[in-house]
Amino acid sequence: MLDITKLARQIPDISKHLTQEALAAGKRLELALQLMQKAEAQNQELVARQQEWRHRLVFTNAEPVEPLTTRSYVAAPEKKHTVIATDGSQIAPSQHEIAYCYLINVGRAVLHYGQNRHPVLDSLPEVFYRPEDLYESRQWGIRTEEWMGYRRTVSEAKVLAELGMAVWGGATAPPVPTIALVDGSLIYWFLEPLPSEARDRILYAILEGWDKLQAAGIPIVGYLSASRSIEAINFLRLIACPYSTPDCFSHCPPSLETDAQGMLKKAPCQVFDPVRDTTLWASLLQPGQRSPLWRSSVAILDLYGPHTIYFCYVHVGSEIARIEVPAWVAENPAMFEGALSLTLAQVQKGYGYPVALAEAHNQAVVRGADRNRFFALLQREMIKAGLKNVGTSYKETRKRGSIA
Repeated sequence: MLDITKLARQIPDISKHLTQEALAAGKRLELALQLMQKAEAQNQELVARQQEWRHRLVFTNAEPVEPLTTRSYVAAPEKKHTVIATDGSQIAPSQHEIAYCYLINVGRAVLHYGQNRHPVLDSLPEVFYRPEDLYESRQWGIRTEEWMGYRRTVSEAKVLAELGMAVWGGATAPPVPTIALVDGSLIYWFLEPLPSEARDRILYAILEGWDKLQAAGIPIVGYLSASRSIEAINFLRLIACPYSTPDCFSHCPPSLETDAQGMLKKAPCQVFDPVRDTTLWASLLQPGQRSPLWRSSVAILDLYGPHTIYFCYVHVGSEIARIEVPAWVAENPAMFEGALSLTLAQVQKGYGYPVALAEAHNQAVVRGADRNRFFALLQREMIKAGLKNVGTSYKETRKRGSIA
């Protein structure tokens, strides 16, 4: 039990610290805005500099593909349109339960606007219990719980593609403007450190679903709320660099040296760190406007082929959202602007968050009662099959019925 009385003694110190951090953050933001003004005048020069020295940089920065002065208003959507979305949840495997297995539940949402059609709001559960599902990942040193998360991402992409195919119907194009919304980033950077065989098995299954959506002409949109990315603002480090060439390995090699506060020492170009992209664009965009389009340079994107990721920031009214799309969407101006239009409309309909993503999440979420019903159903079937000693571990039983 949390002791609120003891906790309350710490709150004033936290408040004081946050106040000091807010003042320091304001100064860092002001400096970042000054560097942005300089960068706007040297846009092409900085892009050329980044391309020439990218292999000598110790930080990841995106590349602007539009002028840094771009501030475009997102157009209103067409009255008739369709939005599809998926989201996933899971029941993790536990050796304390009656059976070692896991469940992935993918929520589906298909919302038709101006078409007098019923929405699709449901979920697709799938249980994984075979040895190849539970122990396959161990050959690469990946825990089953971690592998389950990767499999969930694959399931979400596959179901999204299936929904897109159903909407498309095999015509030359969808009957009305349509987008496929994904909750979170389209850059699966967490796959990068995996062994190549395991990584390819997950990533290529996702990209296969994206191939289908590309063939159907349905743009994929990744919506990031409260993004912590610094890819765009890292571009300003090129102009903040005090050296004639941004050769990090020669001038500022990575080290583990710390300052008086025990923090790692920063390079001279990190004068505005840790300002995030969203903080910068919150000072530059008006509601309804978008930032320039950027090409991400995260290493995992080398494996994406035609699906490498572009992004921009949009002032959706309630926050600055990061919007990600594959290259084939970004390179088609009409498709890209249409995708932004439908996405912003979704945020407005959802009072600050895309309504299709919220509905997909609500369909996917597995609550405690759902979990109990699942294991009760499993227990009943195991008893009917003649299995004996079916039940949870003593540890799990005691935790559920504490005598305290």
